[in-house]
Amino acid sequence: MSPRPLPVTCSALNSGHLWPSNELVPEKAPVFGARSLSSGGGKTKNRRQVGHWLRLQTGSTPVESPQAAQFDLKWAGTTVTGCLFSAAFFGALGSSFLYGYNLSVVNAPAVYIKAFYNKTWMERYGEHIPAETVTLLWSITVSIFSIGGLIGALSVSFIIKALGRKGTLLLNNGFAVIAALLLSLGEKSRSFEMLIIGRLIMGVDSGIALSALPMYLGEISPRHIRGSIGQFNSILICLGVFAGQVLGLPELLGQESRWNFLFSFLALPAVLQLCVLPFLPESPRYLLMEKRDEAGAEKAFQRFLGKKDVSQELEEVHAEARAQDNLHIVSVLQLLKNPAVRWQLITIIVTMACYQLCGLNAIWYYTNGILREAGFANNLLPYITLSTGAIETLAAITSGLVIERIGRKPLLIFGFSSMAVFFSLLTVFLNFQDSVSWMPYLSYICILAVIASFCSGPGGIPFILTGELFEQSYRPAAFMIAGTVNWLSNFTVGLLFPFIQELLQAFAFLVFVGVCTLGSIYLYVVLPETKNKTFMDISQSFAKINKMPNPSLGQEMELVLSIKPDTNGKAQDVTKTESSF
Repeated sequence: MSPRPLPVTCSALNSGHLWPSNELVPEKAPVFGARSLSSGGGKTKNRRQVGHWLRLQTGSTPVESPQAAQFDLKWAGTTVTGCLFSAAFFGALGSSFLYGYNLSVVNAPAVYIKAFYNKTWMERYGEHIPAETVTLLWSITVSIFSIGGLIGALSVSFIIKALGRKGTLLLNNGFAVIAALLLSLGEKSRSFEMLIIGRLIMGVDSGIALSALPMYLGEISPRHIRGSIGQFNSILICLGVFAGQVLGLPELLGQESRWNFLFSFLALPAVLQLCVLPFLPESPRYLLMEKRDEAGAEKAFQRFLGKKDVSQELEEVHAEARAQDNLHIVSVLQLLKNPAVRWQLITIIVTMACYQLCGLNAIWYYTNGILREAGFANNLLPYITLSTGAIETLAAITSGLVIERIGRKPLLIFGFSSMAVFFSLLTVFLNFQDSVSWMPYLSYICILAVIASFCSGPGGIPFILTGELFEQSYRPAAFMIAGTVNWLSNFTVGLLFPFIQELLQAFAFLVFVGVCTLGSIYLYVVLPETKNKTFMDISQSFAKINKMPNPSLGQEMELVLSIKPDTNGKAQDVTKTESSF
């Protein structure tokens, strides 16, 4: 028999709980996850537990914090608190934006940097630098960024374990500032070694950022907008690429006397993040599950969600903790040996490898040549190639706006499939480019279409999936593996594509057609949709393919406790009161 509704006093409302302050908590009141204040289960149970139980019985709604609602914003058709939006934007500004900026910023001053190498060599050794030595130094300057990224990806698990998600992002800004100083002062110091070391440190910054930021965004976001918030990573990467292209124009910083200021700019986003991020909360999941700081997690949930009663969110995290065998952060070796996450791991490796091996990096080898074939003057090429950065940014923003309606899986499959189609067309157009005068224009349209297809899904969703497919204890090791695959694949493309291009000429893109096609097929067969699912639901989606046993009796009891009787005594699903996480 259901208990009668009890009168709710003002003091209970003010405290955020709906248990009357003048009555004792019944001994038989069910516990919904938050730890009891007494191990004996008597009258001193945590009021958060009982408040949640009473809301299920009475249908009462949570009391929202009026202060938090004043700064709400609209994003992807839903309301986002100012705190959550700030964490996503400024977190990405000092992290993924810098990664994107470093992908494009070295292109404009390449001629001036090589001239600086020659001038420095002359001052040191009294002779002109050999052409092969210039090429070697420039190749090291460009490629060492990927080596730094690999170092960052390999170290991120240890840093996150010690400092947390937010602490890792804050520490990472130190790498960005140091790199900015080395890169911008290298010319005045007559030291090309400073440029090389600066690029290495900037690579470390990017390797850490591309793991720590998606992890942070995935853990602070309500599940119904987790994908949209996660796409801030991709959007700011594209904005960084575009910013590097714009600032590299000859009218701005792309001049011999100003190229070092292109690298000084690296410090600005890092300093902005340092000014804002310390005032934003740490990941509540990290606080609750790893630091055992329930009060801190509650405050973080309240600020991110803009409401005072977050007992449902806390309960979901507790339920996830109970479902895991242990809450200790597992190592990479333990993750590789665990059959319960085998296909999640394979999926992340395949998706992250396709992210780099799909051919987007190789497309830049052809862009300027195609534009010259179309009759554009060399001095116009920097302005025309701005269209590539603009298309990237628009496609990423569009993906962020629709990802919660369409889903991760369809966007990924559409992106890779579209890239395969446009790479095939580009191969045809390149073979007829010399015989048909208007063919270069079609080739350039195909390049823009490939870029838009990539940014519509494959450009950002692999990072979101890495956070979604793994529960809390596996996540740092999973990001370490994903980051390692990412940077090794990046290095492989840069190393092998010139040889592939020399061997196959215009047919080189057929290699990427095969990669994109195989990636699409794998994702269609294996990947479940993760949209609007809890981390536990996503893990359960892989239980069959991982050949794991059915839920235990304890998990079955969890399901029973999530059902309440209605007024007719029938079981009723309480989906109306489920957690937003």
